[in-house]
Amino acid sequence: MRRFRIEPGGHLQGEVQVPGDKSVSHRAVMFAALASGTTRVTGFLESADCLATLAAFAAMGVAHRREGNALVIDGVGLHGLQAPDAPLDLGNAGTSMRLLSGLMAGQAFDSVLTGDASLSRRPMARVIEPLTRMGADIRGDAAGRAPLHIRGGRPLRGITYRPPVASAQIKSCVLLAGLYADGETRIEEPGVSRDHTERMLAAFGVPLRRGDRRVSLQPVERLRAADVAVPADLSSAAFFMVAASIAADSELWLPAVGINPTRRGVIDILLAMGADIVLDNEREQAGEPVADIRVRSAPLKGIAIGGDQVELAIDEFPAIFIAAACAEGTTRLTGAAELRVKESDRIAVMADGLATLGVDVTVAEDGLTIVGRPQAPSFGGGHVASHADHRIAMAFAIAALRADAAITIDDCDYVDTSFPGFVSVAAAAGLAIRSERAAS
Repeated sequence: MRRFRIEPGGHLQGEVQVPGDKSVSHRAVMFAALASGTTRVTGFLESADCLATLAAFAAMGVAHRREGNALVIDGVGLHGLQAPDAPLDLGNAGTSMRLLSGLMAGQAFDSVLTGDASLSRRPMARVIEPLTRMGADIRGDAAGRAPLHIRGGRPLRGITYRPPVASAQIKSCVLLAGLYADGETRIEEPGVSRDHTERMLAAFGVPLRRGDRRVSLQPVERLRAADVAVPADLSSAAFFMVAASIAADSELWLPAVGINPTRRGVIDILLAMGADIVLDNEREQAGEPVADIRVRSAPLKGIAIGGDQVELAIDEFPAIFIAAACAEGTTRLTGAAELRVKESDRIAVMADGLATLGVDVTVAEDGLTIVGRPQAPSFGGGHVASHADHRIAMAFAIAALRADAAITIDDCDYVDTSFPGFVSVAAAAGLAIRSERAAS
């Protein structure tokens, strides 16, 4: 088991190249596998989560290879996947499990989706329910958790589905099943969710109808191969955006970061808090908007966060909480109960860690209230538990920039699920961080 130790203080300078977008990387593998022809994926995130997705498709007969900086995938077509010899082990990849459940429901063969202990605690009833309505035979344990057993050869029918929460994973699961269903599949969401699936389906030749919080498709005969240039991951960039904002005399340049409007909430929230963030050279890359992001130190102020802002920044709140702790005034987050069913209960775990470091934090069922300390130090030193959550670990790592003593973070192995090389990248930018083997 690895832990991080970060010495207090410091400032950040220079260019930081964060790895490829995890959400886009997962989808690039899936759609390339289902396409007719060969797809070249550049910028693919070589993380544990995305490699688990790649391995799952290799187990179903999809060949891939590296050519220079590209991942080359030979698609087998919508109906070309082969029955795997064993359960598909997706590690910690919740996105992969939920999206694959929809895809596997349309196959002619039986399959089992499994994962590690953390993934096996996450709720899967939210995808089991709509897939069952479509005619799938999919079952988890008594609580609706993995492993998921999916019986193949079941005819699927298109449905209109109104999920109880706005969720890109639920939406994408149902749309993938809809590729194999009889009739139209339609999703009507209560709020805004990420649209990476819709953008990539369109890039691979699938016609969609889109409206305000609605999307629908009809089954298709084929997907056509399309090269994918994966943007840098905004969720990974968020830690450095916050770090450069809170550390004195800091300026960072983050090239080619994805700024998809359905997930750029962290940028808008930090701007509302007073951050000095500039988006330069805005352009489109494989259907996804990207920009070069410049961030400079700036005094932050507390704000109220709620409504559609929550879903647009759902993965970035651990970093946002660190910004809030350094801001003048109070930051209040509401409507974020979804944070309780991520890799950890991010409301409880972040609150515990913030309190350990001396931050005034109050917990609600659907959010947090954080009273900031704008004058450094904003944090004391201490020992924080990440609960095997990669984003928790990285969030408390950047907190050390405004701490008065070292911060040690336990159980950091899972950082590799989204940001392999985080320690070396952060250290090169100026964070006094090292990774060490924890005593057993």
